[in-house]
Amino acid sequence: MSTAAPGTRAVLMVGGQGVRLRPFTTTIPKPLVPIGGECPILEVLLRQLRRDGVEQVTLALGHLGHLIRRFVGDGSAWDLQVDYWQEDAPLGTVGPLLAHLDELPEEVLVLNGDLLCNLDFAELLDFHRGHGGELTVAASTQVVDVQFGVLDLDGTELRGFREKPRIEMHTNMGIYVIARSALERLEAGRAVGADELIAEQLSQARSPRVFTFAGYWLDIGRPEDYDRANEEFQRLRHLFLGRTAAEVIDIRQELGAEQAEPAPIVAGVAS
Repeated sequence: MSTAAPGTRAVLMVGGQGVRLRPFTTTIPKPLVPIGGECPILEVLLRQLRRDGVEQVTLALGHLGHLIRRFVGDGSAWDLQVDYWQEDAPLGTVGPLLAHLDELPEEVLVLNGDLLCNLDFAELLDFHRGHGGELTVAASTQVVDVQFGVLDLDGTELRGFREKPRIEMHTNMGIYVIARSALERLEAGRAVGADELIAEQLSQARSPRVFTFAGYWLDIGRPEDYDRANEEFQRLRHLFLGRTAAEVIDIRQELGAEQAEPAPIVAGVAS
């Protein structure tokens, strides 16, 4: 597994009100809702970032931000250096970055704080640096089985017909690597979403890149997705946080020490 370059900075957007997840988010900010009865989803992300070599994390706060500050503190519980940006009004995914351009390194890893995934952030950063562009968007590969016959039209003329096709698509994961130079062309002091940054890149033919990812990814914004995350977390915990010391011992005893596959214990998560 690769690790992020020294000085890599990650900014997590944790200021949303989580309207679709009410009533859970009436008194608890969405990044602090518990997953699998073990820990908040924000803690999962912090552990993953540190695992992949990130040392500096900024949390962009909004709704109930004081509770996030109280939980995360200075980040030392995860061997991280954590600071905070407080939003007085929602600024979107990119707006908070524009308000703090002078604090940013040449590139920054940006992600939503309500994602459950097993993405290797260091691999994403390596991909971005290897392609030399200003923007990389992480995309989840999704396969959708359409339950109807699909007509391919040219105006009113039928050009093709597909009976219940299986369609592969790539969806935005809410995870980006952004060069500071891309942000410098945008207007600060207002709400700016990732869609506007992507549109600006496309309009200027700056060739933003897409890092396609076929692993586990789930946005817990809806109650049904939150229920799914809770159901699947314990079964798939090793994908997100590695195996605990007890799990490694159980596997080796069951399979025999010589036959067992290596089961890495991720620093800071062994129980």
